[in-house]
Amino acid sequence: MEPKNVLVVLANPEPSSFCHALASSARGALEAQGHCVTVSDLYAMGFNPVAGRHDFTGVADDSRFHYQTEQARAARENAFGEEIAREQQKVAEADIVVFVFPLWWGSPPAMLKGWFERVLAYGFAYVDGFRFQTGLFRGRRATFAVTTGGTPARFAPDGTYGPIEDILMPLRRLGLEYMGYEVSEPFVAYAAPRVDPQARQAYLDAFAAHAVAIASLPVAPVSREVHPLDLVPQDAWSRGG
Repeated sequence: MEPKNVLVVLANPEPSSFCHALASSARGALEAQGHCVTVSDLYAMGFNPVAGRHDFTGVADDSRFHYQTEQARAARENAFGEEIAREQQKVAEADIVVFVFPLWWGSPPAMLKGWFERVLAYGFAYVDGFRFQTGLFRGRRATFAVTTGGTPARFAPDGTYGPIEDILMPLRRLGLEYMGYEVSEPFVAYAAPRVDPQARQAYLDAFAAHAVAIASLPVAPVSREVHPLDLVPQDAWSRGG
């Protein structure tokens, strides 16, 4: 089995959280198999989730700030701020991206949403006309590890919250699959704060096995011989909105 580069994006502010334990378990199992694992612990890094002019070292338009246009310019001219450029480099090098986070108010923490908005920028992670099967990261893989306070019954089709797959759809379908990633089924640690130590250990072991199984699957290299923005007309990414 060829070693893979795995990026773990961890979004939980508490180092003793079960999310951190899951990330650690997966990292240990992957490294034991010879894979290279990088962890972006967003809270520990002090990552800024708020998008704005500070994302760029210059501007395309002084008079009106249009985020996608500024992202396109930065992608073309290597003009992203240091924080974003560093994370983009990790993404570019990763065969597999693993997201580990708690479910808060029916969605990932705002920290992770901000990472998506700032790092997975237009001109880097997606461009007009290249989505899903033609997405820029087709051939790469991704998965989630999610902790919930709710029990499995609450996430049943007839449960209070509904299926976890529906809750994660925006992140999976409209985020990662949109960019071309092959997304494995999510790993969910239901009611993580409520289960006994044996059940918690079972979750840790199962997620480690889940990560190793994904790393055993083939991936395809992402070709960047042509800049993504050369694939679309300039007016497609310079218009306002």
